[in-house]
Amino acid sequence: MEANFLIRSVREDDLEDIFRLSKLVYFINLPADREFLKKKIQLSLDSFNGDVENKFEREYIFVLEDLERESIVGTSMIIARHGSPKSPHMYFDLKEIKKYSETLHTGFIHKVLRLKFDHDGPTEIGGLVLDPEYRNHKSRLGRQLSFARFLFVKMKRRWFKDRILSELMPPLTESGESILWEAVGRKFTNLSYEEADLLSQTNKEFVTSLFPKRDIFVCLLDGEVRDSIGRVGKETEPVKHMLEKIGFTWRKHIDPFDGGPHYWADTDKITIVRDTKKAHVHHKALNGSAKEAKSVSLCGVMDSGEFRCMQTALELRKGGAVLPTTLQKLLKVEAKDLVYLMPL
Repeated sequence: MEANFLIRSVREDDLEDIFRLSKLVYFINLPADREFLKKKIQLSLDSFNGDVENKFEREYIFVLEDLERESIVGTSMIIARHGSPKSPHMYFDLKEIKKYSETLHTGFIHKVLRLKFDHDGPTEIGGLVLDPEYRNHKSRLGRQLSFARFLFVKMKRRWFKDRILSELMPPLTESGESILWEAVGRKFTNLSYEEADLLSQTNKEFVTSLFPKRDIFVCLLDGEVRDSIGRVGKETEPVKHMLEKIGFTWRKHIDPFDGGPHYWADTDKITIVRDTKKAHVHHKALNGSAKEAKSVSLCGVMDSGEFRCMQTALELRKGGAVLPTTLQKLLKVEAKDLVYLMPL
């Protein structure tokens, strides 16, 4: 198996590559703003080093490096806690309520949107961007970049919450507007979707002050709006299926800005977290060939504040994990070092 790609924690000199990737997709946590990204990268460095005292205020940025081209071709993130007393996690809870008239002897079941806040929110995964040139790579690089985050969660389990959230993008209009926001949010704030989303990162007061405190009846919205609630965009369908496969479910929570579904999972019940094991590096090594190996895994290591991870062929023996020589050099590990293995 070719060792051409390394997943690692972000470095200061990755800024320009991260900025290039940020322009490919709109993510509020990864805006195309150099100064903002520079601060995010510093926060990530401080988080990996443990310099951010409150572990739930940490954020982690991972990058996928093409070792042959010496360039960053993908990125993803973990936010240790999305939702705090200062900045709560906001969502619409999609509920069903029953209405019945004794006079008419008839009733209805209505779907309503109920705005809620979580002041001690879950860990959030997000911000995954892969250069279009690499999206159909035989090594399934997008999956590696996504799964590496869960491997890191297993490595540093106490740094993260007992629930993990993934906010998925819904279908947007041709101009990139949120269908739900145009129908609801704009009417109460007079802000565009992007303006509101950006402002909410530092100040959510406008939502608590201007949004309706009572239920919003879905039946009063246009058909296109009703149909968009809880759906994901076409490009997000593979992500949705991947999350469902490893244990995430939709719990009828949607984003109050774009209407996209919030998928949740109990951290320790996520299949790839549960199946990740630790082992010591065997004193023997594979001779750089996958032919000897009996399995393929993501292999991760944390050393001096830097996370490194690669997909590799390996063999598990009594003395530990037998890894290719090339991989050991790239991960900077040697015999008896501790590594974490996620079967693929």
